[in-house]
Amino acid sequence: MNMRRWFHEHSLKLLAIRDTPEAIAGGVAIGIFFGFTPLFGLKTLFAILFAWLTGSNILAAVISGALHDVILPFMPVIYRWEYNVGYWLLSSPHQWPPPFSHIRWGGPAWRHWTTFFSVGKPLLVGGCVVAAPVSLASFFITRAIVARHQRKKHAQASPPAMDETNPS
Repeated sequence: MNMRRWFHEHSLKLLAIRDTPEAIAGGVAIGIFFGFTPLFGLKTLFAILFAWLTGSNILAAVISGALHDVILPFMPVIYRWEYNVGYWLLSSPHQWPPPFSHIRWGGPAWRHWTTFFSVGKPLLVGGCVVAAPVSLASFFITRAIVARHQRKKHAQASPPAMDETNPS
């Protein structure tokens, strides 16, 4: 599917939701945030839970969280960037991670649960750090777009006021 067409179709779905601009924008921000995290299989569940807890629109959270499914070919680059940020933040003194070509792990090491602490922890921390400003910006952008769309829609739906002094 064409990425531009997908984005257009789903943005129209977001604009068609009947809710306040703040609730829709909150749902979008939550979905974007969890889309950046490496919580495979749990992103949508967490987006729904946090949208419900904050009173944001659940449908908007699910739709925006699905955006990361469309950019799946770019996710390895994004995850590497998030891993680098998380590794740098968690290392003391701060340092960038070694290139993957210098890491020698055999097959069983990837399946061991302690690998989560060496790879998953920096990836999760970096994902949250990268997701926070992106989701915050998406909140304000979405709120402005939805509010403008709802004002425009309301203006088209209401009939023009009649002048009471000069009846026709």
